[in-house]
Amino acid sequence: MPSGSSSSSRFTSNWENAGYLDQAEWVVAEVDHVLGRPRGIRIGEAPDRDGQYFHYLAMWLDALSILGRHLPDYRRKGVELVCQIHDSFVVPNRGIVWKMNEDLSAPYPGYGFGALDAFDGYVSYRLLDEKALSREIADMRRLINRSAPDLQITQDLGLGMMLWMSQFFPAEHWARAQQARCLDMLDRMWVEDGYFCREPGLHRVKFAFTNYGVSVGLQAVNAMPERIRRLNAFFETYRSGDEYDREAITHVMACSSHLPGYLIRGFGSSRG
Repeated sequence: MPSGSSSSSRFTSNWENAGYLDQAEWVVAEVDHVLGRPRGIRIGEAPDRDGQYFHYLAMWLDALSILGRHLPDYRRKGVELVCQIHDSFVVPNRGIVWKMNEDLSAPYPGYGFGALDAFDGYVSYRLLDEKALSREIADMRRLINRSAPDLQITQDLGLGMMLWMSQFFPAEHWARAQQARCLDMLDRMWVEDGYFCREPGLHRVKFAFTNYGVSVGLQAVNAMPERIRRLNAFFETYRSGDEYDREAITHVMACSSHLPGYLIRGFGSSRG
């Protein structure tokens, strides 16, 4: 390696040489073209995928922050998106509306607050730009301080999501406490056949894509490696016989479980 160069710069170069940056930019352009709205991003193309979920938006912000490491304009794009959506979803000192109408004019009928959405926003905002989003981050921090002490997650995918979020700021009290609670709960939900059940007491209820989400969370905190291996092996051959055998989310999450890549904090920082 030439003097003065770094492993991270070599990794960026490899991204460029392989065309991955071009592909990532294409994905962003497609999302903007198909789902982009004057304020925010619609959930999906299908007629029943209307409205906007805060969780989906937060995960998209995380993707933009990762792309922004290589192309700074995408970090700025993420900040602009936060400015479009934040005040519509946040009810100060109460919570984050889980789903909004497509134009962000009002909460979507029949939905309340999202239990994990404040954590979603806090993490994605901080990863984007702590200075530019200081007000919005402070809003999320206040909501976390209200909910974290009593929050007990019992659903498999929620447990995986919280573990995944806890990796980014592991020294903070909420992250330490939630990580310990989530690992304890998952230990209770493990079924020796090779999967985590949906919730405690529902030992026969299992979903491939949610188990893959648990796998990503466990990998993020470097826990239960043997169970990760076993669940990946179990769902290689398991078929539910319903729409989830065909749904893209199952296959995308399988890839994420086997190759989490940038979902893991620090990935790429010391790779050539």
